[in-house]
Amino acid sequence: MKTSTILSGSLSLQTLGWRNNFQQQMTLDQIEHYVPARVIEQHRSELVLATEKGAITLLVRPSTPKATVGDWLLIGQDNQCLLLDRHSLFQRRAVANDGTNQLIAANVDTAFIVCSMNEDFNLNRIERYLALCRQANVQAVVVMSKADLCEQHDDMLASVQRLDAMLPVIPVNGLDTDSVSVLHPWCAEGQTIVLLGSSGVGKSTLVNTLCGANVQLTSGIREDDAKGRHTTTSRSVHLIPAGGLLIDVPGMREIQLSSDDDAVREAFTDIASLVSECRFTDCQHQTEPGCQILKALECGTLDTRRWHNYLKLMREQERANQTVAQQRAKFRTQKKLNKVTNLEINRLKQRE
Repeated sequence: MKTSTILSGSLSLQTLGWRNNFQQQMTLDQIEHYVPARVIEQHRSELVLATEKGAITLLVRPSTPKATVGDWLLIGQDNQCLLLDRHSLFQRRAVANDGTNQLIAANVDTAFIVCSMNEDFNLNRIERYLALCRQANVQAVVVMSKADLCEQHDDMLASVQRLDAMLPVIPVNGLDTDSVSVLHPWCAEGQTIVLLGSSGVGKSTLVNTLCGANVQLTSGIREDDAKGRHTTTSRSVHLIPAGGLLIDVPGMREIQLSSDDDAVREAFTDIASLVSECRFTDCQHQTEPGCQILKALECGTLDTRRWHNYLKLMREQERANQTVAQQRAKFRTQKKLNKVTNLEINRLKQRE
């Protein structure tokens, strides 16, 4: 047994985020013989777990459930473990694009989408993170960092707010405790928050200010394009003085959504509403009469950038829905068609 450098000492199950729905999953025998433990560190060969009696290390074996930071396990004798059902899960499509998903964080209540108010500000990226939150069934809060350095403060805030009138959009100076205190309502005891955002947006600085201590390294951004360098290299869990748990993950500039068309539509409810009002149910939104998308684009009530980003995300979903076998079959079919086409072209050339 060893103590985690992230969460040390004994903490109540309530502080660790334990809820009634987890208790209800346990049998009487499990209540008597198993210990609830939450994953606070994930490594290739071991998991660090937080329990009421302190942190313990669990070696990962072939029989160990596939868990991620934030998961709840039941630990029995001889390190037998069971994975409890999650109430939320962040995951993304694996870089290998082999149909598998990479788990990011589980049992999260709120996601702070951190965006810097500088040259790296990107509405398309924010929309992608919002779709990720919809997919995970987690409330999103957009935290606009470096507000003290921005001259177009109001314009940037307004552009984000237009994405969703009900979306909390909070400008902060990550170095100022008073400025960051507006986030405390989401950080009460028992609440779990995950920080999402690209490298260099100020996530590590925000973690340090929320925790009241320098628990994460920080570094500057590149001067030529205002993009950041990686300072957080692994997922970590920190206890906030207000009582909540904060999960920090490495910066993700590109994040591929796992297969979930509905999550994208829910992140673009304005577009989904327009599509439902088109005259034809199979409208392609190109030249069809009665197309509400074309009408909205023409009169300016729908931003062209937002429409193109929606189409991009939906295309990614279509690719994600295809299995590897389907992708290979499609490639073989296309290859055959190209071969036939080339033969026909050569035949016509010979006739000439």
